[in-house]
Amino acid sequence: MELDPRRCYSALKARDARFDGRFFVAVSTTGIYCRPVCTARTPGQDRCSFFANAAAAERAGYRPCLRCRPELAPGQAPVDAVRTGAHWAVARIESGALNEGDLERLAAEYGLSSRQLRRVVETEFGVTPVELAQTRRLLLAKQLLTDSALGMSEVAYASGFSSVRRFNHPFKTRYGLNPTALRRQARPPAHADVITLKLAYRPPLDWPRLRAFLASRGAAGVECAQGQRYLRTVSLEIGGKTHRGWIAAEPLPQQNALRLEISSSLMPALAPLLARVRRLFDLDANPRIIEEHLCRDARLKPIVRRQAGLRVPGAFDGFELALRAVLGQQVSVKGASTLFGRCAAAFGEPAGFESAAMPREALQFFAPTAERIAQADLRELIVLGLTKKRAETIRALARAVAAGELKLEPGVNIEETMQGLQALPGIGAWTAHYIAMRALGYPDAFPHADLGLMKTLGLRKPGDMLAAAEPWRPWRSYAAHHLWASLK
Repeated sequence: MELDPRRCYSALKARDARFDGRFFVAVSTTGIYCRPVCTARTPGQDRCSFFANAAAAERAGYRPCLRCRPELAPGQAPVDAVRTGAHWAVARIESGALNEGDLERLAAEYGLSSRQLRRVVETEFGVTPVELAQTRRLLLAKQLLTDSALGMSEVAYASGFSSVRRFNHPFKTRYGLNPTALRRQARPPAHADVITLKLAYRPPLDWPRLRAFLASRGAAGVECAQGQRYLRTVSLEIGGKTHRGWIAAEPLPQQNALRLEISSSLMPALAPLLARVRRLFDLDANPRIIEEHLCRDARLKPIVRRQAGLRVPGAFDGFELALRAVLGQQVSVKGASTLFGRCAAAFGEPAGFESAAMPREALQFFAPTAERIAQADLRELIVLGLTKKRAETIRALARAVAAGELKLEPGVNIEETMQGLQALPGIGAWTAHYIAMRALGYPDAFPHADLGLMKTLGLRKPGDMLAAAEPWRPWRSYAAHHLWASLK
């Protein structure tokens, strides 16, 4: 990825938050690399080198700044990088894919050999997949050393290292610091069974609208809102083991970050958990670029301007989102939430949290899995208030996901997955686009036959809606959410 040094330096001088995470600046006289929003005195341009990612800066021998903390920088949304499997492979690596598996297996998921994937990633990002993985582990460890009270062995394992020795050596070699020297000398956390971290984003972020969207569609017992906080149960399988717990997020607007509380039971799944949380809240989006593009349309401009920082809510789990989408067909948002709550109570595992930080009554169930619903009798689904056809659709969806015939996660082939969804009984284009929008992270999904979307622009025919939306590419998902939000 080529960077224009003049543009990068201008962004650095302005401390422009739009470029946070899009490049890093390294200073030759200090041997340190920083985010473009770093509050340190701006160095002369002749001392600056610019890198597209942290791994490339570290490969060149630079250490991360202790003031701006590069490990907190937001990531890149899919449309910002190459439109190939390389971006999603990198996203998988950064979420810990190489902690549990090897490069050959990861490459096979994208129809490549390990050699091809290595070449593509190095061409696009300037580093090898292994270097990316190591930098991600080290930066996560640095964040945990700074922001948590975890012991050294816990930090090592949570970051993806197989032992404390394998953690200590590269940390000292790469950063010139002993991990214990970085341990923050502060009062211990309020709750010993909770990890608290910060997740940065590019401003603005319309948190009230995002939280309200998720909370209004949430199922009692699986997720909820308490004031400005969003809470939900979490169940993740890592290395053949299932790790269960909860998360709670709230905004830190002055820091352009979210404060994320994580139950310590989820520590072994920390890297993939953080990746899912970032997708859920769409934290890697660049709202100013998206909004500037959409505002070129005179009809959209006043709507977008009133809703600055709107995000496209993602999904914590693809099957869970798809299940909610099917349950929401031809019923109100409240009705769909009620049905999903019944599903969770009938097929989800009970939570039973025993934590002072999480009242037992707030979160009671884990979301039901595809495997569990795939085994359900139709009568078990119908008794929840579903029609026979809707029950058949849900079971067919669950069986396809459980059998591996459908993968509902970012990085899959969008067209093939949408075709696979629509091949199931009871799933049409609207539902497929909605799933692509939220579960697959596809920013250009657009259910053009949606009556609400047509109503906002005074259109009557789906074809007219599709034609009107053509200039909004590749951000039609964001346009759809702006239009839906304007109806309220």
